[in-house]
Formats: sequence, C-alpha cells, structure tokens
Amino acid sequence: DNLIAERAIRGFTVGRRNWLFSGNFAAAERSAVVLSIIETCKLCGVDAEAYMADVTERIQNDWPASRWDELMPWNWARRQEMPLPLAA
Repeated sequence: DNLIAERAIRGFTVGRRNWLFSGNFAAAERSAVVLSIIETCKLCGVDAEAYMADVTERIQNDWPASRWDELMPWNWARRQEMPLPLAA
C-alpha cells in the first residue's frame, strides 16, 4: 500500500504547474530537498518551520558533522524536551 507516499507528494503534484519554471536545474534540486525535509517533518509530527530554524542555527554554529544524525527530524522531535547543546 503506497497511500502514505501518495499523500506526501500530493502537495507537490498540485503545485507542479506553478513550479514548472524554477529558473534552473540547481534551483529545482534545492526545491526538491526542501520539500523532502518538510514532508519528513510532517511524517514525524514536527513543525517544519521550527525544525528548519533550529537546525540551520545549529549548523551555522559549527555543529559537528559526527553528530548530524541527532538533527534528523525523527531524532530532533524526541529531543525537544531536552534541547541539544550547541556545539562547542
């Protein structure tokens, strides 16, 4: 059964006509990455806007690459009660 996948791409397929002209291939790729993150957040019950703001801040503050798995939406959601420390 692929109902979950079909629901996840519904917003994209409805808007596809509006996004037909992304500007270039790189812009279309970036859009796909952002949409993928948003849909993953939805599946995990995470506020995508809060997630993106927090993770962007942590990465800008030199979050260690060895701990990026902690920033995945499914891990991020579990740790909201105990905020992750910013990288030293």
